[in-house]
Amino acid sequence: MKFGLIVSKQHPAGVSMVDRFREHIDQVRAARDAGFDLIVMGQHFLSTPFQEVQSLPALARLAAEAGPMRVGATVILLPLLNPVDVAEQVATLDVITEGRFVFGVGLGYRDEENEAFGVAAKERVGRLVEGLEVIKRLWTGDEITHHGRFFHLTRARMMLRPVQRPHPPIWFAANNDAAVMRAARLGDTWVINPHAKLAVLERQMGVYRQALRDAGRPFPAELPIIKELYVAPDRRSALKECQPFLEAKYKAYASWGQDKALPEGDSFSHEFAELVADRFIVGDPNDAVREIRRYVERLGANSFIFRIQWPGMEQAKVLRSIELLAKHVFPAFTKG
Repeated sequence: MKFGLIVSKQHPAGVSMVDRFREHIDQVRAARDAGFDLIVMGQHFLSTPFQEVQSLPALARLAAEAGPMRVGATVILLPLLNPVDVAEQVATLDVITEGRFVFGVGLGYRDEENEAFGVAAKERVGRLVEGLEVIKRLWTGDEITHHGRFFHLTRARMMLRPVQRPHPPIWFAANNDAAVMRAARLGDTWVINPHAKLAVLERQMGVYRQALRDAGRPFPAELPIIKELYVAPDRRSALKECQPFLEAKYKAYASWGQDKALPEGDSFSHEFAELVADRFIVGDPNDAVREIRRYVERLGANSFIFRIQWPGMEQAKVLRSIELLAKHVFPAFTKG
């Protein structure tokens, strides 16, 4: 069993981002010392109402504190970006991390981002698929000529190679069924989203397994899942302490249209207790152990990536969650 930490880089307007980034450095050090396997960051642009640093330069800095942990981007919004730039940046990060970088990709869902980058929503899948093809070919180091629908290269060669061969692992984010099937065909694994209810994910796991069989591909050795998690000494305190921050985060998600990317019938339009149930992990350490085991048993997940901070939450609570996980949760999965 592996455990990772999302470094939650979104913060309210007006706070010092210099101070917040210093806190992120301390979080990574704490995660390293607590026995986490992985740190990751996601990617958004124009993140109103939040301030947000960009993931790739931030991860390059945090890699200096990561020790033996892997470092990952989950996810990069590949349809918005030039694949040559992404190939060079990811290869650079794989060098910086000495072959411990994880490359996650996803479509994105926000109209603001698509418009800002001049990308039509209907072109996102084509751009993702073609961009990934170009990136993987560039990483071979061979000379390539590519004239596709969106990207053109003539006798191009990228001499910088990733440390990992044939390339860093490619994790595919997927919310709806079509994206899950795409993850099976094109990715090294599906990174399961934190937004859907467990019953929805359980059904989608069947979709994923079938798509792997149809593509003639084996089930991945590592199946990661992202979970919103908050641990306190007792369940009542955990719910009370995290509610204002987690609730505000998902109201922002709803305003961005994130729940529209979920399978039909699911949304974030619930009271907090219902929103949490079978979707997030909130409680005392025993609650966390029990919930993690449910996801292991029902999905086969074996790599859990926790987001334990949301905009406005103070550092002391984040560090306490890391400490409680290390002392009381992780040992339940390492004994014997």
